[in-house]
Amino acid sequence: MAKPQSMIEQVRSSVAVEFVRKRKPTLRRDKKAKKKAKHYAKHHRPKKAAFFRYCYYDPAFKFFVEQVLDVDYLPLPEATRQTTEVGVQNSSDYVCTPYKHILGDFVEALDLGADLVIQFGGPCRLGYYGELQESTLRDMGYEFEMLNFARGIEKGYLGWAKEVLSTANPDIDIPHGVVKLKGTAKMMEHLDAVRDYFLAHGGFECTRGSFDKAWNAYMNELRCATDERDINQAYKHVMEQFADIEIQKPANPIRIGIVGEMFTAIDERSNLGLDHKLMDLGVEVHRMLNFTNRYLHYNEPNLRVGAKDYITYDMGPTSTLTIAAAKQYAQSGFDGIIHAKSAGCTPEIDCIPVLQKVSEDFGVPILYLTYDSQTSDTGLDTRLEAFYDMLAMKKEKLS
Repeated sequence: MAKPQSMIEQVRSSVAVEFVRKRKPTLRRDKKAKKKAKHYAKHHRPKKAAFFRYCYYDPAFKFFVEQVLDVDYLPLPEATRQTTEVGVQNSSDYVCTPYKHILGDFVEALDLGADLVIQFGGPCRLGYYGELQESTLRDMGYEFEMLNFARGIEKGYLGWAKEVLSTANPDIDIPHGVVKLKGTAKMMEHLDAVRDYFLAHGGFECTRGSFDKAWNAYMNELRCATDERDINQAYKHVMEQFADIEIQKPANPIRIGIVGEMFTAIDERSNLGLDHKLMDLGVEVHRMLNFTNRYLHYNEPNLRVGAKDYITYDMGPTSTLTIAAAKQYAQSGFDGIIHAKSAGCTPEIDCIPVLQKVSEDFGVPILYLTYDSQTSDTGLDTRLEAFYDMLAMKKEKLS
């Protein structure tokens, strides 16, 4: 005969099992999936949309296409030399290099089956290039739709939203899209914050490739994100991973600030991996220029006041940010500044005399890099190594 205590345990177990069986499944995940499926069936359009390649913002573009526009996202593979050559062959010699890169990306996207290409342009003449690119692509024989963010601006924010977003999806759920647009902005902020940490510490890792590995895992996690909760969780994960990476950082490392044109100074394909080349030399890299600082929290008048000794008027695009950042780096005792731009970038050409004055006033060396489709990796390596050696010798002499 079973002992009383054993019998009690058996009764408890059977009651627990019965309770589990009778309990209705009310998991939040199930509700979320059901709600998402209902929304998908009502608003989703089976249309393939593609952005051009732009530095590390691909997960944010994916989130925008799938969660805001409710259409399918077409990711582009790693760019090849052929991609650039197609863009160059079908562009005027007088347009900037970013235009050629974007055109080549659009051709590749359309060849891969995109129905819709998205051109959000830029703060410079690149914002006007969408019309020209669309015309060029149609002359090449492609049939497609273009979502051009430059259209409808004169109609105000609401008019712009209807004009632009309905192009991609007439069935778009505007209130839902506004909420998800907030998530897009949050993802971009996090991407920039994580990249800032990476640039400042990645050059001092004890095990080569540790930061790249954590960064790639973060990018993959973001590509699966569907709401702000997922975005925040991914940010928490990557910062924990970064904190666990062993580094050997000198008390006074060589610090270099990057300024310049919005596309070239950030995009590693356009600047031939400038970030990694500098980190491989053991440099603490800083770059104030990013999507967050130029679009989400941009206050040009305030920046101009901070650099009033050098500029009186808004010189357009990223000029004010270039000069303000350069002055801030110089005042903070940075060892050097790199100015990166594409060939023919008029606003950044106008910045060069001002940057030369900043260099003279603060005694900070500035390396000027101009990129076009023919710029070589070897030549860039040589110039960066020479610049680093000069900064190291100057630092040693002053210490």
